[in-house]
Amino acid sequence: MNILVSACLLGVNCRYNGTGGLREELLKLMTAHSLIPICPEQLGGLPTPRPPAECRSGRVITDEGNDVTTAFQTGACEALKLARLYSCHYAILKERSPSCGSGRIYDGTFSGALTYGDGITAALLKSHGIRVFGESEISDLKRLL
Repeated sequence: MNILVSACLLGVNCRYNGTGGLREELLKLMTAHSLIPICPEQLGGLPTPRPPAECRSGRVITDEGNDVTTAFQTGACEALKLARLYSCHYAILKERSPSCGSGRIYDGTFSGALTYGDGITAALLKSHGIRVFGESEISDLKRLL
């Protein structure tokens, strides 16, 4: 089975601050499944590193006040194309991200506070029937597989 995965969770240095964060549990999934890495922000044309961004009032705004919503939307569409191309029914995405966060994301104040909601990519994938899991929910996905 093919599973869409935030590339940063595979250790790719594509996060806003130029780092990655390898999740060892994902390496175990690779023995039985194909993981399709994506970084919606890069797919949307944003550089790495890039200013931090958070969702606020339906837009994605950087800590410098720049609106990067269009880049996030473009990246989400590209991620969906890849999910469809590889027939992915599941995705494991970076939690709290304005792109990949599922269920809870940063609230737009750059204070570390969370609010209920989905990032741009997570919301688009869900609206097309792809079940989204955060990195803390990998064991939940394993039970389904």
